[in-house]
Amino acid sequence: MTKVILKPKRAQPFFGRHPWVYAGAIDRVDGQTSDGDEVDLVSNADNFVARGLFNSQSKIHVRLYSWEQGVELDRAFFRDRLERAVHLRHDILKVNGQDAGYRVVFSEADFLSGLVVDRYGDWLTVQFTALGLAKRREMIVDVLCELLKPRGIYLRTEKGIGKLEGVELHDGLLWGEAPPPDLAIAENGLRFFIDLAEGQKTGYYLDQRDNRLAVARLTVGKRVLDAFCYSGGFSLHSAKAGATEVLGVDASEVALELARRNAAANGIANATFECADVFRHMADLASAGRQFDVIVLDPPKFARNRAAVPEALKGYRRLHQLALKLLARDGLLVSCCCTGLVTLQELEDIIGQVSVDQRRDLQILERRGSAPDHPVAITCPQSSYLKCIISRIY
Repeated sequence: MTKVILKPKRAQPFFGRHPWVYAGAIDRVDGQTSDGDEVDLVSNADNFVARGLFNSQSKIHVRLYSWEQGVELDRAFFRDRLERAVHLRHDILKVNGQDAGYRVVFSEADFLSGLVVDRYGDWLTVQFTALGLAKRREMIVDVLCELLKPRGIYLRTEKGIGKLEGVELHDGLLWGEAPPPDLAIAENGLRFFIDLAEGQKTGYYLDQRDNRLAVARLTVGKRVLDAFCYSGGFSLHSAKAGATEVLGVDASEVALELARRNAAANGIANATFECADVFRHMADLASAGRQFDVIVLDPPKFARNRAAVPEALKGYRRLHQLALKLLARDGLLVSCCCTGLVTLQELEDIIGQVSVDQRRDLQILERRGSAPDHPVAITCPQSSYLKCIISRIY
C-alpha cells in the first residue's frame, strides 16, 4: 500500500479522525499511486493513522475513511457504511414514511466524505464531491439499489466541483427510470413537487424541514414575508398554520412556478409569490411603508471560499437592515444561514449590531440547526453548517 507521509507535528487532527488531509500537511508520497487510489496515511514517525483515497488534483489530497489498519476500502466496506446511514434514518429517526423526502447519506457526517444521497419518494439523487467516490459510482449505485430499492437514481453535480476535484460529471439519470414530472413528497402534512433535474441543491431543501414547522407554529394570525422562498417551504407551512397573509419573494421564476403549483396542490389561497431581486424588493416594500409580523430570511450560500466571507457578511448585514425596517413591533425574525464559513457567533453579532443601530430591542428565542437526518460528525465540525435563529424584535 502506498504511504502518504505527514510532516512533523501534523498528525494530531487525523489521529483525531478529521477526514480531510490538505496538501500542506503532507511531506511526501512513498510509492506509486493514481488519483482515486487507496493510500495509507502515516505520521512522520511512520505510525499508521488512517486509510483513505488519494487525489493530487484537489486541495484535499487525501480523504480518510478508515482508522483501522489493513481494512480494504472495497464494496463490503462501503456497503457497511451505507447500511449504517440507512439504519439511522429508517430505524432510529424513522423519517422514511410513504412519499417521504429525507437525506440518506450526508458526506462527512456519515463518514463517507464526498457523497450525498437524498431520497424523494421512490427516487434517489446522488451527488459526488470527491473524485475517489465518483470513480466508484457504479459500485455505490449498485449498493444503494440493493439497500433502498429505488425506481431511479439521478446524478446532481455541485457548482465548481469539476475544477476543485478534477472530476468531470454531468447531471442526468444514473440508473433506472427517469423521475416523473409530478414527483412529490409529503412533509408535515403538506405536498411538495420536486424537480430533480432543475431544482436547487438536489431538488429541495430537506435540511429546513423541522425549522419550517417550528416557524409555522409562530405565524398564526400574522403577516409573513418569506424572503428567498424558493418553492414555498416556509410560505406554505405558515399559510397552512393560519397566517393571515404570506408573501414569498424569490429571484427565480422557475422556483416560483413550483411554489404556486405547490400552493394549488395544497389548497392554499392566502400565499402570493413575487419574482424580484430580494434585496431590491425588500427596500421597495420598506419605502412603501409595508410592515410584517414575521420575516423569514433564508438566502442561498453567500460564500464558497474564505476570500468571499467579508462580502458575505456585508450581504447578511444588509439583509437584516432591510428586515428590521419591515418588521412590526413585537415581530419575529427568522435568520437562516447555510454558509458554513460564517459561524453562528458571526451571524448573531450581525443581528445584534443591526438591532442596536436601528434602536430595536432583540431577544433570541431559539437557536436551531438542520433536521436530524443531516447529523453532525463531532470530529468534523464543518458538517455543522446551517444556522437558524428565531428572534423577537420590539
